[in-house]
Amino acid sequence: MSRLRHVVRPLVGLPLRLRPDVIVPRRLESSVAGPPPPPYQPPEVPPPSTPAAPSSAASPPPPPGSSGSASPPSPASSGAARYPIPAPTAADLDPNTVLPRFEKDLMDKGLQPIGSRRRRVAIRSPGNDIPFEQLPYQTFQEALKIIAADRLEKIERIRIETAKIARLEQRDPETVNGGQRGKDRRLKDLRKEVEDLKILADINDPLVKKRFEDGLGDMNKPIYRYYTRQKWLSYDYKLIVQRIEQFHIVPDLVDKLEPTIDVKLLFRGQKISPGSIVPSNVSENMPLLRVQLFDRGERLFTVVVVDADVPDVSKDCYWKRCHFLAANIPLNPCNTSLPFSKMDKDKIALPWLPPTSQKGAPYHRLAIFLLEQVDNEMFDVAKMREVYSSRDHFCVKVLRQKYKLLPKGFNMFRSVWDDTTAEVMQRHNIPGADVELRRVHIPSIKPYKGPRGWEAKRQGPKYRHLWHRTRRIKGLSSGRGWTKRR
Repeated sequence: MSRLRHVVRPLVGLPLRLRPDVIVPRRLESSVAGPPPPPYQPPEVPPPSTPAAPSSAASPPPPPGSSGSASPPSPASSGAARYPIPAPTAADLDPNTVLPRFEKDLMDKGLQPIGSRRRRVAIRSPGNDIPFEQLPYQTFQEALKIIAADRLEKIERIRIETAKIARLEQRDPETVNGGQRGKDRRLKDLRKEVEDLKILADINDPLVKKRFEDGLGDMNKPIYRYYTRQKWLSYDYKLIVQRIEQFHIVPDLVDKLEPTIDVKLLFRGQKISPGSIVPSNVSENMPLLRVQLFDRGERLFTVVVVDADVPDVSKDCYWKRCHFLAANIPLNPCNTSLPFSKMDKDKIALPWLPPTSQKGAPYHRLAIFLLEQVDNEMFDVAKMREVYSSRDHFCVKVLRQKYKLLPKGFNMFRSVWDDTTAEVMQRHNIPGADVELRRVHIPSIKPYKGPRGWEAKRQGPKYRHLWHRTRRIKGLSSGRGWTKRR
């Protein structure tokens, strides 16, 4: 047991000591010493004027909209006068240092901001104007020396391989193992080795990587094409391959398709994700393609847009329709823009036909193919226009076999019936706006088979004493609550 005890003493008779309330005034002014503020003086209110007696000679008051009456300033004008918007400076319109509020002004001039907003603000700050290659970090400078020495080694190997190519080109094919075919194969391998060495010479350079991330890479150089291809393979390529398999592009439209070119689709300047459903009033306009090649040189391509799901009610099947066909389109790694509206008319075999869908029909798959013309062979577009003038029952497989085309790029979108489809079909004289498709029930062609099993064999009056054990005799069975118990 504890030795300590609580003793309760009564408060009666004890003097209470109350602490007086101390009120200390708190000053809200700054802690910086200064003269005391002047005492508050209320504004003088003028006495109300007595209204004068009305007289016949007094002129009526001016209307509210006249210049003689003073109207109160609007909040917008007073705010603009109090906080004027500063004019953009040279740094504000520089892609490397533009602020967020001036980004729209910069893009109106056709320039895009470089890097993130945090990076641009950091560059604008004083003391951050040191060039990237001159950063005062000893480890960074030592790494640059190692990278420079490795680059010199790769350049020396490039010089050796280039000399081999020059000597092999001067040799007679009869003196080469394999003849002309062996010589061409050897030259192809040597040129590929030179391209790989050019990439390895600059792949570790931080300045090259920085220029690529800032969007300033020159696509004529192999290293920037390599970086662009790796970025495409990381996501966009996987997405396109997934759409090809998901929407059964192979084998519905082509036998085999392995994309090697990055193709992006834009409507009205907005990027469309592959496989997205595009409204009819948007797809009515001609699209724009962003085509990125990863190999040097200029090549000729044929562009095809095909609708793979045109319903044929009479035959209960689908056929294909060509919505656009153009040939002899030159493309290279630096020329990436391909607007349909600005193509030469001598290269267009079939102009753009807005994709539409009838009410009640499933979505239509609109596939966009970039087909490479072998050996840059020029096609007769006028003859192609005559052959495919009907647009209907178009087959990409036949087009490939006839003109020896190789599928290199692909993109797609979908079209369904919406609120604007009827107007689009009316504007372009496309029939079928007043037709609604409905599913028809097709009866089974299998012969009728009666009920089978233990319960089916014991449903006659002979087995009435077993009906309470079954579950399929309505009104008599005990299963599923069909029999009411009293």
